[in-house]
Amino acid sequence: MPASDLPLLVEAAEEAGRIATRYIGAPIEIRDKPDGAGPVTEADLAVDAALSQILRAARPDYGWLSEESEDGAARLDAERVFIVDPIDGTRAFIDGDDIWAHSLAVAERGVITAAVIFLPMCDKMYTAAAGQGAALNGAPIRVTDRADLDGASLLAARPALAAGLWRAGRAPQVTRGFRPSLAYRLALVAEGRFDAMLTLRASWEWDIAAGDLILREAGAVTSDRRAGPLVFNNPDPRLDGVLAANPALHGALHAALMD
Repeated sequence: MPASDLPLLVEAAEEAGRIATRYIGAPIEIRDKPDGAGPVTEADLAVDAALSQILRAARPDYGWLSEESEDGAARLDAERVFIVDPIDGTRAFIDGDDIWAHSLAVAERGVITAAVIFLPMCDKMYTAAAGQGAALNGAPIRVTDRADLDGASLLAARPALAAGLWRAGRAPQVTRGFRPSLAYRLALVAEGRFDAMLTLRASWEWDIAAGDLILREAGAVTSDRRAGPLVFNNPDPRLDGVLAANPALHGALHAALMD
């Protein structure tokens, strides 16, 4: 039911923004997660608790997968699952930057059907529901139509352009950009601000889920690094990298990469 789920996600994202921004400029408790998984703040945990309360109360039969909640096997038996990142770009949030996001999605049998990426400090709300297109602050968005990889604008971390990862023995002649929030990188391609995005590292589902649908509804092809489909709500909630661009450029990007 993507049509009815999307307003719920928007409502929850707006409340997440109100909670997170209360911590801006104030002393904040920060701790490191185990196994080098990065920092978590009291803001992350407060947003996670609020999202859980809002979303699970409204859809008690949906499963739950969040970066800041303990995972469990129960979600694997649910037909629909919330997949959320309470604050994507926690390090940027800690540093006082504006480029962090709330990422919320619903997966139905492994496919994302409703999605929101909200950057409260930038007043940017990206939304999509299956079959209904993608929007930024209510206005339709679309990926670029660039087909030539050389000269394209690509969002990627610097190590992804290492020569040994590319069939030609060198990276293509792209203009590289980067944003700390992976969800925002996906949204920027959907918006047409960049031609493509690439990450070759294993990526958590909560970073990718919302952006996957927003991109596809904006005309992109999304896949893992080997052009396989993105399937969500896996027992191990990690994906084998992500490629995203319009169909022609996605094909060129995949063809240029080493297997």
